[in-house]
Parts: sequence; C-alpha cells; structure tokens
Amino acid sequence: MMISQDWSGQDMIATGADVKINRLESIVEQIGEAVLSTTDTIERLAERVEALTNQVEAQGRQVQQQGYQIFALCDAVQSLADSQKDSLQQLHHLSKTVDQLVLLLQGLDEEG
Repeated sequence: MMISQDWSGQDMIATGADVKINRLESIVEQIGEAVLSTTDTIERLAERVEALTNQVEAQGRQVQQQGYQIFALCDAVQSLADSQKDSLQQLHHLSKTVDQLVLLLQGLDEEG
C-alpha cells in the first residue's frame, strides 16, 4: 500500500517557515544564554577587580605607614648617633681630666 502525500506549495512553504522559525528561536535562545553567561562572568570579574582594588589600596596604606615608621626609625637612629657622639666627646674630655689628675698625683708623690 502506497501512501501518497499531497503536499501543496503552501504547506511546503509553511513547513519551511516553521523550520526557519524553530531555528531562529533556537539561535535566539542560544544568544540569550550566551549573554546571561557573559553577564555572570563580567559580574564575577568586576567583583574580583574590586577585591583586588581594595587589597591594593590596603597594601598602599601599609606601605605608606611603613614609610612613616622607617622615617621615624631613621630619625631615632640619627638622634642616637648624635647622642653617642656627645657621649664620646664627654668621655674624651673626662679621660684628659683623669690623665691630668694622674700626672698631678704622680708629681705630688715625687715631691713628697
């Protein structure tokens, strides 16, 4: 038994149009999914960039604070060096005074 299909021109056009519409719907759906996926990816990327920005800003503040600390340390070392220089001068003066006292005492011993 042979089944005959009587396809009229309009039926074929309608079927062809349905196929094209289905393909277009599929393409539009895929584009929509791609856009959503891209949007999610961009949002995650933006969050990561924001987190990195916050981290860099925090590190910048730490570096600035460390700079201040280094400056304060250098100032303290300079003050210590100046103080040590003054102490050495006083010790040198004291040594001369002690030497003079020893010479005087030795002179008194020799006279006496």
